[in-house]
Amino acid sequence: MALKATIFRAELDVANIDRGYFQHHTLTIARHPSETNERMMVRVLAFALNASEQLTFGGGLSSDDEPDLWQKDLTGAIDLWIDVGLPDEKSLRRACGRARRVVVYAYGGRSVTLWWDTVRGQLARNSHLSAYALAPVTSAALESLADRTMRLQCTIQDGAIWFASDETTVQVELRALTPTSLVTN
Repeated sequence: MALKATIFRAELDVANIDRGYFQHHTLTIARHPSETNERMMVRVLAFALNASEQLTFGGGLSSDDEPDLWQKDLTGAIDLWIDVGLPDEKSLRRACGRARRVVVYAYGGRSVTLWWDTVRGQLARNSHLSAYALAPVTSAALESLADRTMRLQCTIQDGAIWFASDETTVQVELRALTPTSLVTN
């Protein structure tokens, strides 16, 4: 018998001063049985950093053809494809062929550097790909915020990112692996 996803709920307030985006989101997050709280919280952070009314969680780990998050336009074309972790080069090339913008939030300490050194050359010609590395201290701190019911806030100002619950605030350390910025359309 297959294990079922664990459902988490989050009330997320996003104040992205850099983009002029201020919104409250009620999120239902399905954590795949093989997914860690760390990975799930990186997905929530990715949502906050790219928040819009059209951004939704995709199949992620449970589907090879869907990202962790995506945003589609009214015709069904994919505007934004977001993966977290260390996706393989083939799946990133496929994503770049399907979406107008592809963003990766990589985490995992030293393995991020090894992964990026492996895939960077093959992905260099994809100008609409952005990749970021989370500092290990950041992903570990985000993991500590995980709870079945969460109240979270994300503030982005002058490129600085703070992610908080009612009890804890995490300053997000994010390093660009590609020559891009966090400012989105």
